[in-house]
Amino acid sequence: MLKYVDYDIVFQEIPDEVTLAINLALCPNRCIGCHSPHLWENIGEPLNETALEKLLNKYGTNITCVCFMGGDNDPFEVAKIAEFIREYKKMGIKTAWYSGREQLPNGFPLKNFHYIKLGPYIPRLGGLKAPNTNQRLFRIRKNETFEDITWRLQKHNVL
Repeated sequence: MLKYVDYDIVFQEIPDEVTLAINLALCPNRCIGCHSPHLWENIGEPLNETALEKLLNKYGTNITCVCFMGGDNDPFEVAKIAEFIREYKKMGIKTAWYSGREQLPNGFPLKNFHYIKLGPYIPRLGGLKAPNTNQRLFRIRKNETFEDITWRLQKHNVL
């Protein structure tokens, strides 16, 4: 079961999107230096279609993407609720998943996502904005191949 702790509207997690970022509990990764260790705990409310429908109705066309922050305890459930969002009233809302996994499980349904971030947080390498990060943000193409767009989140020094 997925549980969500909180959510926020963000502008930096997915390039060119106004994103409803939903923080999920029960993270099994326990990355050293994690910025949200409270998400390791069994806290929050169940994230199901009813809860998602309330959020989608609340924000409507003010958002262009929903991003699940975590959910590594049940990746196929993340995919299932992403499918619900993609089909919801044909609103055209994109779906994203920030996973701390290094790779997706076998048989994972990429078709339910527009974006996926992979990689655990390693303090010495930094997060997605760091030039030497191990983490990668991918756009999922229609043919279910990955396009690495990590560079879009990184700050480049221009002289």
